[in-house]
Amino acid sequence: MSVRRVAIGSDHSAWSQKEFLKQYLKGQGYTVVDIGCSGGQRVDYPDIARAVCHTVVTEACDRGIVLDGAGIGSSMACNKVRGIRAALCYDVRTVINSREHNNANVLVLGGPLHAAVELSEMVSLWLETAFAGGRHLVRVNKIMAIERGESS
Repeated sequence: MSVRRVAIGSDHSAWSQKEFLKQYLKGQGYTVVDIGCSGGQRVDYPDIARAVCHTVVTEACDRGIVLDGAGIGSSMACNKVRGIRAALCYDVRTVINSREHNNANVLVLGGPLHAAVELSEMVSLWLETAFAGGRHLVRVNKIMAIERGESS
């Protein structure tokens, strides 16, 4: 599946990193849906995380990116949304693993923890890396079964 539409959102602590990535992605040819926040106004990260995830599960966007101060709270919030496999990543290795092994559909980053060049590299790799399938598909299906409340 070719990723073309990306939802992106942040809380106030990562607003400038979101703005940078939004422009970067547009320059790479992606359609970017900005979920907020605007102008760095104070917001609660769970609200942004839920809104980004909603655009992914409804297929309004192919994938989502959420940024906050450390990424931890947003990743927790994202993974409460049915159908979301959000990955909190902090370097190139975790970004690639999240796609190849876990088929993550939302990337969560601690925006202020990374330089602009790191953010753009991680986001590009995450959007371009394909899911490996195979043995990993079995594991992703088990994750989704947990979400559905099925016992193994």
